[in-house]
Amino acid sequence: MARKYVDCREMPSESNCDVAMAGSEEHVLDAAVIHAVTAHKHEDTPELREQIRQALKDEVSGALA
Repeated sequence: MARKYVDCREMPSESNCDVAMAGSEEHVLDAAVIHAVTAHKHEDTPELREQIRQALKDEVSGALA
């Protein structure tokens, strides 16, 4: 199974968040939504989930790129 990652540094943020996470697409998406809601005060909406899903990238060689 291909692992995905998402890195907050690649998203617009006033707080300059530097959180990155990797894992299966489903788990990373769920964790990123929880992070966006709790740390960045976003609302859990289908639009937010789609924005995060589009930001997911393939993990390279088992390490965050």
